[in-house]
Amino acid sequence: MSNKVEVQTRNIRLTDKIDEYVNKKAGNFDHYLPSIDEARVELSHHKAARNATDRNVAQITVHGKGFTLRTEERAEEALAAFDLAHENMQRQIERYKGKHQLGRGDGRSAADAAEPILDEETGELSALVARKKKFVLYPMDEEEAVVQMRNLGHDNFFIFYNAKTSKINVLYRRRNGSYGLIEPELG
Repeated sequence: MSNKVEVQTRNIRLTDKIDEYVNKKAGNFDHYLPSIDEARVELSHHKAARNATDRNVAQITVHGKGFTLRTEERAEEALAAFDLAHENMQRQIERYKGKHQLGRGDGRSAADAAEPILDEETGELSALVARKKKFVLYPMDEEEAVVQMRNLGHDNFFIFYNAKTSKINVLYRRRNGSYGLIEPELG
């Protein structure tokens, strides 16, 4: 069974080839996570983008019971941007599954059950950083960061380049629902 796929375009003509390609690839997300109900794909072209690699944008939003996952990628070609977004969505789905479906059955989380990993060559503990991620920061102010944080569905924090201070900041949601801002300084 494949999930429902909605394809929208802006400033791009939706050809049968593009529609078939997107539906074929995005229609199999429920293969990775069966609780996915629908996927929404938006392909757009921005003529005014400064860089040619930023002109075509692909956004994929996946909805399921109790969750929403979203990714956005840019490339020179619309289908290339879609392929990048598709790969990113697969990683997000795997990460979501890991956080929400792993467990021990005794009430403890999978993180509690993790044992230290020893390096086979040296016999020492391996590095604590298991994954590194790179992403592009666009200059914005605090208000725009709050809007982006909400749009992306980031519940805990959002990293952005503050255009007013010319520094990287971290916006986070406080327990009472308000927002906090971390402005790091070198010591």
